[in-house]
Amino acid sequence: MDHSQQNGHDHHHHGGPAPTEGKDPVCGMPVTEQSEHRAHYRGSTYFFCSAHCRSKFLSHPGQYVAVPAEGSPSEEVAGAGHEHHHHHHGHMPAVVETPTAQPAMNGATLYTCPMHPEIRQDHPGNCPKCGMTLEPVIPELEEDENPELKDFQRRFWWTLPLTVVVTVLAMFGHELSWLEIQTQTWVELILSLPIVLWAGAPFFMRGADSLRLRSPNMWTLIGLGTGAAFLYSVVATLAPQVFPASFISMGRVAVYFEAAAVIISLTLLGQVLELKARSQTSAAIKSLLGLAPKTARRIRADGSDEDVPLSHVHVGDLLRIRPGEKVPVDGVVTEGSSSVDESMLTGEPIPVTKRLGDRLIGATLNTSGAMVMRSERVGSATVLSQIVQMVAQAQRSRAPMQRMADVVAAYFVTAVVAIALLTLLAWGLFGPEPRWVYGLINAVAVLIIACPCALGLATPMSIMVATGRGATHGVLFRDAAAIENLRKIDTLIIDKTGTLTEGKPVFDKAVAAAGFTESEILQLAASLDQGSEHPLADAIVQAARKQHLPLVAPEQFDSGSGIGVSGAVGGRRLMLGNATWMLQGNIDLQELSSQAEALRREGASVMQLAVDGRLAGLLAVSDPIKASTPEALATLKAAGLRIVMATGDGNTTAQAVGARLGIDEVHGEVKPEDKLALVSRLQAGGRVVAMAGDGINDAPALAKADVGIAMGTGTDVAMNSAQLTLVKGDLRGIAVARQLSEATVRNMKQNLAFAFLYNALGIPVAAGVLYPLTGWLLSPLIAALAMSFSSASVIGNALRLRSRG
Repeated sequence: MDHSQQNGHDHHHHGGPAPTEGKDPVCGMPVTEQSEHRAHYRGSTYFFCSAHCRSKFLSHPGQYVAVPAEGSPSEEVAGAGHEHHHHHHGHMPAVVETPTAQPAMNGATLYTCPMHPEIRQDHPGNCPKCGMTLEPVIPELEEDENPELKDFQRRFWWTLPLTVVVTVLAMFGHELSWLEIQTQTWVELILSLPIVLWAGAPFFMRGADSLRLRSPNMWTLIGLGTGAAFLYSVVATLAPQVFPASFISMGRVAVYFEAAAVIISLTLLGQVLELKARSQTSAAIKSLLGLAPKTARRIRADGSDEDVPLSHVHVGDLLRIRPGEKVPVDGVVTEGSSSVDESMLTGEPIPVTKRLGDRLIGATLNTSGAMVMRSERVGSATVLSQIVQMVAQAQRSRAPMQRMADVVAAYFVTAVVAIALLTLLAWGLFGPEPRWVYGLINAVAVLIIACPCALGLATPMSIMVATGRGATHGVLFRDAAAIENLRKIDTLIIDKTGTLTEGKPVFDKAVAAAGFTESEILQLAASLDQGSEHPLADAIVQAARKQHLPLVAPEQFDSGSGIGVSGAVGGRRLMLGNATWMLQGNIDLQELSSQAEALRREGASVMQLAVDGRLAGLLAVSDPIKASTPEALATLKAAGLRIVMATGDGNTTAQAVGARLGIDEVHGEVKPEDKLALVSRLQAGGRVVAMAGDGINDAPALAKADVGIAMGTGTDVAMNSAQLTLVKGDLRGIAVARQLSEATVRNMKQNLAFAFLYNALGIPVAAGVLYPLTGWLLSPLIAALAMSFSSASVIGNALRLRSRG
């Protein structure tokens, strides 16, 4: 959730001239060079009103700028910023990738391989390692159907009738008395040419790439197998005399056009099914993208409203949100109040009340009241956009298990080619007549059935489905390794403030010393605290306002380094703060010391108020425990986790909260470096540690832990350091994430076991090992069918994760 790296989202409109005519070249809105959205093109700098316009310009600069004469220098497009969600077909000019965590390349769609996420390029194509079709890193909402899927469907359906005819001729042609056997061979050749040369072209190209790049993969096997069967058959048709007599059966040299044709048709079918299933795995991201409204109602300077596209909303704009409408972008309520349903992002079913100054998240639903908001984060800086990017990044990352499968697959292909050659030689030298025909057919069957596509898909499919599923439950995994590791944790370190508790202090009670009343203590403390930024001060001021106590502006105010404040109210000298602050002012705290200790034992923070040099009373402020915390801790303990609490709060308060929640181990007054040391100490003792926190002070420990868990309600720094983010900051999410982790790893193991087992059984049968015993041989047709089914079953098994509760 990388807000810290968002630069360039301050797009106020300024009138006045800019270097290039003062207008956005795309939409014509007035802009100045203060705009962060800019691009350099053919030696000029252009400025834009929004990232959306900049993105359109970058995809086709020639449309918006007068095209220079022939012979001008080649296009150069560059510029900072990292917007995405704009799909451009055709080859974009290469652009330098910005060094951020965001999977976008200057307005263009980035493409990556489902199996090898390190492959990144700015135009569609095939993976240089495994030959798979590259996919957009972040799927488009308005995206047309995958162009590769359309292409394969066309190739499949146009050539399917030819494949059927070739197969029927091969099987039953000899029974047709009117068709000469030589003529039949030529008919098969002519019908199978378009199948092999046109429909199978993508496969041969991928196979050739795999050899050229020395990266053996499934296409190496398919290309070799079908190529061998087809070329052999062509030679047998054109020059049958080169073959020995043993090759002739039923009046001709045996040809295998139908084998090549059927394998290509079945592989196309397999690819079509696989591409369709893979498009379902991005459904989670598409449903998240679909949450954002398309337009916003902006308030003009004269107070009237206008509907503008979401991409034209800028930081600082005032937007009106009517009942039943979605909040367009992230920002703050400036007038009105309402209940907002945030369940689509946080999973929290109860609508949250929003008043003046409260934060709103884009894409959440305004239920009852009308509000005006000021936008603060737009485009790719919004929470929704960050979540989409995080999910996309996690879906594309590789599980440690996948790395193992990849290494195995490369050796595996090489071994399979060797087995196919051995099969050819063994049958050719020692088999029954026609020996070399048997040898060739069995070698082709080995190449086809051993295709490792099921092996390559086994783990990425599970990861993609699981991360999408997690996102809809408010659980964001940063990468595949986090999903694999989460199930291994046995110790959970939790920060108290904001994680176990609400993180918003609430005034508890005032205790007055002799000669003062409780409301007087609260009124004086709140009057003095009006000038303080501290959250405890805010709790006291809010409580006084709620009791309608008249607050007086302090005549002087001085803040004492976070331990207290002092000043003058109504001519009286006041000091408010903790015991250390009071001792600095030589205030005697004896009178109320027992009450103060009792309040601390209940988990409250206690502040003393002194008036004109003597103790006047105490104010207790506490941070209430989240309603979901006890249930979450009970679930985690039942799962066998040891819970450790580490907090910067005082020891007495920490022990009180720990005792109330039944936590095994409590550490109070902990500094950030102590949290880091605690993680290291537990890890050194052989424990697998997860750390949950929400603050900047938790970031080092989150990064060091085996799995860092950030609260989505906390700081960006915490989220950047963690591998798992709980959007709604509810610890119950950890239990959900852990169950998902276990289910996913189980699913990946099933997929890998299936793929390995299938290949281990298929290869010997195809090689003809069982022939001497049972007379079994596996024809290349059956091998191709089995190969398609193995991939389909792996994808089907992964999609089961979607329906898990």
